Amino acid sequence: MTKPTRTIAAAVTAAAALAVTALSALPAGAAGTAAPGRDGLAWAACPDAPADSPQRCAEVTVPLDYADPNGPRITLAVSRITAADPGLRRGVLLAVPGGPGGSSLDLVHGMAGHLPQSVRDRYDVVGFDPRGVGRSTPVSCGLDTADLSMVKVRPWPAADGSIDGNLATARRVAETCARNGGPVLRSISTANEARDMDSVRRALGERRLSVWGVSYGTYAGAVYATMLPERTDRIVLDSNDDPDPTRVGRGWLDNYGRGVEDRFPDFAAWASAPDNPDRVADTPEEVRPLFLDLAARLDRAPLPWEGANPAELNGNVLRETLLESMYADAKFPVLARLMLAGLGRAPLPVPPKPGERELQAVQNTLAVSVGTLCNDVKWPTDPAGYTKAVTADRAARPLTAGLPVNVMPCAFWPFAPAEPPVRVTDRGPANVLLTQNLRDPATPYAGALKLRAAFGDRARMVAVDSGGHDVYRANGNACGDQVVTDYLVTGRRPVRDVFCPAG
Repeated sequence: MTKPTRTIAAAVTAAAALAVTALSALPAGAAGTAAPGRDGLAWAACPDAPADSPQRCAEVTVPLDYADPNGPRITLAVSRITAADPGLRRGVLLAVPGGPGGSSLDLVHGMAGHLPQSVRDRYDVVGFDPRGVGRSTPVSCGLDTADLSMVKVRPWPAADGSIDGNLATARRVAETCARNGGPVLRSISTANEARDMDSVRRALGERRLSVWGVSYGTYAGAVYATMLPERTDRIVLDSNDDPDPTRVGRGWLDNYGRGVEDRFPDFAAWASAPDNPDRVADTPEEVRPLFLDLAARLDRAPLPWEGANPAELNGNVLRETLLESMYADAKFPVLARLMLAGLGRAPLPVPPKPGERELQAVQNTLAVSVGTLCNDVKWPTDPAGYTKAVTADRAARPLTAGLPVNVMPCAFWPFAPAEPPVRVTDRGPANVLLTQNLRDPATPYAGALKLRAAFGDRARMVAVDSGGHDVYRANGNACGDQVVTDYLVTGRRPVRDVFCPAG
């Protein structure tokens, strides 16, 4: 979905790409006449969709605070594509998006668009904007534009390893979000997302719910399967988060260090291929030192880059581009071309100029991310501890230069978690299937194994010899795709974990 020519300047909007779609998917007074369906929801045609679009949209109201069910309520935007073959219909497959802060509301161009016909025949595929996101009751921190840059959003240390700037940014973002986010932001948590998922199930009139969760959605799906196991049908979790309840989001950030190291050899092989027009080196072994040397050089002498945010190509912009580009092979040219520009072998690309709508979507995505990461678990607050960790990590994992263990706004979050994080366990039906790339930069295989262990005999795992983020119907591995499809269609899980070779 992302063009290979995208540069890091476009990453200002990349984190909220799904939220942008959601903002236009269900405005008030949706097109068409809203009529209650058999579930009592007022389904209406989604605006801006073709006349023959199979997708319909509705709203579900849920408590702001589930401990006060008669108190204030908020709205969740939901969408649905009904089962293509009513005679084969099994139930609802809820698409749980990544993020935190992502959306699965646009099913046609999003998750449902990747499903094979055999799955579409059997399930009403339902998407939603989680609480705070997009067309659901939204939140925003009202951050300054400079703080929307991805080299600010992700805490890249300064060129000399100092985290003074990161501490200042983290404190400023925490204070701004706490001041502007209001009660909805304070209510955002993974446990409440699981409760919201069950509210959607009840609103749809379903006794049980099947789930397809991707990235952060795997953790939300795992929490749902733990809190409400009797309400689950078939659970597929794709690109899996480490569920360690003592760390949660802090552990996910840390996993970037391992994940990028796992993934970088794929890029090095591609970037040195003789027939590659964006070739940066003659051999794979040369690519890593070339990248590290260029990043250090740009730390010392950034290149002016008019129109970008920030308006220069510095070492951290290059590192952020590396991290973003590891998500899919199709993004490798973005990093290679920026490396070539930094080396003086190509011009700098023209950065895109996000409009007001895109910036609002980024504000929304970042607010939901802050709310989830900070409300789920308490983070360490000692600056000296972060400084020590960053120093060690920069030496051990220079590709990510200390980012994975650095400070985030949660260190200064003024609100204590309302409840402890959910500990995923093996108690419940044996109905969970995990699917995982071996070389995932964001949710590495090592972390996925921890979720597999937490579920015990409730789960089986399909490990795929592939790189990048997202597995099912995303990386072209027929073996892995078939195992997941068979489970969704027939309910038959593998009797043991499965390994799928490349190709």
